[in-house]
Amino acid sequence: MIKEVEIKSLPALAYNDEFVKSEILKQLKAEPGELTGYRTLRYSIDARRSPVQIVQRVQVALDEPLPADELTPLMYKNVGDAQKRVLIVGLGPAGMFAALRLIELGVKPVVLERGYDVRTRRRDLKAVNRDHIVNPDSNYCFGEGGAGTYSDGKLYTRSTKRGDVRRIYDLLVHHGANPFIRVDAHPHIGTNKLPGVVQAIRERILEHGGEIYFGTRVVDFVLQGGRVTGVVTRDGAVIEGDALILATGHSARDIFELLQRKQISLELKPFALGVRVEHPQALIDHIQYHGMERGEHLPAARYKLVHQVAGRGVYSFCMCPGGFIVPAATAQEEIVVNGMSPSKRDSRFANSGIVVEILPDDVAEFKKDGPLAALRFQQMVERRVWEAGGKTQSAPAQRLIDFINGKVSTSLPECSYIPGLTPVNMHEVLPEFVSFRLKEGFKAFGRKMKGYLNEEAQIVATESRTSSPVKIPRNPETLMHPEVGGLFPAGEGGGYAGGIVSAAMDGERVAEKVVEFLQKLP
Repeated sequence: MIKEVEIKSLPALAYNDEFVKSEILKQLKAEPGELTGYRTLRYSIDARRSPVQIVQRVQVALDEPLPADELTPLMYKNVGDAQKRVLIVGLGPAGMFAALRLIELGVKPVVLERGYDVRTRRRDLKAVNRDHIVNPDSNYCFGEGGAGTYSDGKLYTRSTKRGDVRRIYDLLVHHGANPFIRVDAHPHIGTNKLPGVVQAIRERILEHGGEIYFGTRVVDFVLQGGRVTGVVTRDGAVIEGDALILATGHSARDIFELLQRKQISLELKPFALGVRVEHPQALIDHIQYHGMERGEHLPAARYKLVHQVAGRGVYSFCMCPGGFIVPAATAQEEIVVNGMSPSKRDSRFANSGIVVEILPDDVAEFKKDGPLAALRFQQMVERRVWEAGGKTQSAPAQRLIDFINGKVSTSLPECSYIPGLTPVNMHEVLPEFVSFRLKEGFKAFGRKMKGYLNEEAQIVATESRTSSPVKIPRNPETLMHPEVGGLFPAGEGGGYAGGIVSAAMDGERVAEKVVEFLQKLP
């Protein structure tokens, strides 16, 4: 007999084998000799009240073997000599998983990535942090694995209707991720582990006949008879393909501008913009765990907050417990910040984006830019923040209490952001409608989380790459651009995903539709 039970326990007992077995026997009214095996299917933390509890959904076998828990099998073919080849621009989650799916389906992927492999990319990340030099092709956003490689590696997604989430987790495990992501309610890999996973996926693609070219920026499309038949790279090379998957991520502004120049339809897309707030992790632990000592059995605490201010959502985004704030600009004269965490989430700091919804009416001053209006607004704010920071990657910052009270901070607390901070009055840096809503949102968050408005908390600008401010339209049935045959927007850059897993699932879906398109070609 196979059963499922839910077990709630104090953290120290969650993986005590004897305790778990006793709970199983108690709930099922079974004898010890009947229990032939068990495994955890789901692991979550219930911190809504004290004491904090671990909740496990457990599969139990009584008087029969426990069913095997097998990963999704790998079914890759060698596509080195395949007749059809598909160009993929971008080697982030959407591009990587599109390439893997194409190989499964017998089609050769040719991936063109403007940045570099994960190892080479570290040199450029060091240059941003130490020397304030931003390489526009290789940074925290661009390069092998995309923006997710040097981030928290959060895998939690609500996009369960877009694809098979379990399949994505299994493929990540096949390529080196911790198997615990398959049961954790809020799984993450960690910025120290993700590069190895990404490298393993790259090696898999190459091993089965795919091609990957780093340092290869696409600057034009080759169009014939209303269909894309290739691309032109920065060095003037023409690379031909039977279809093109555009998986360039939310920050490839040059691709959006290329599409507009070629009069290929785009749409303005609402996004969100604000700041990163950083607290001591011990403070967040104390608040979220109701004063309970975290110890070795609980992870660094996280939070999720949302509040409506004057008809707009103000909310936390990409919360990184035990993490760091990093410089995520893609051009020299802008400041963008993001968060990342290692797998152990053992930094002394907790940070989160706190952002405000940006709607079409907010960017009316850029109306002449049509579908790129929100992008121009985003650029304007990022440049203004860069100027306020002293025209380096030193980021404008302010103590949270001072921001609420409208005072410039005379000193700033220690911060995880390596390039440094510049004290400012954030109300003079951010657009007024953003800073006003942030102020009211923070006050509301302080009421929800007692202690959140703390002297050691500070805000750092600007968190502005929450999602793409541009959408590349596609037919909902074919997933192809409605005007250009063979052009398939995918992932965050197209406006169809919001994180590693949703982008990976979208990449797989697009790959499947590309194969359907190829089958109809003469």
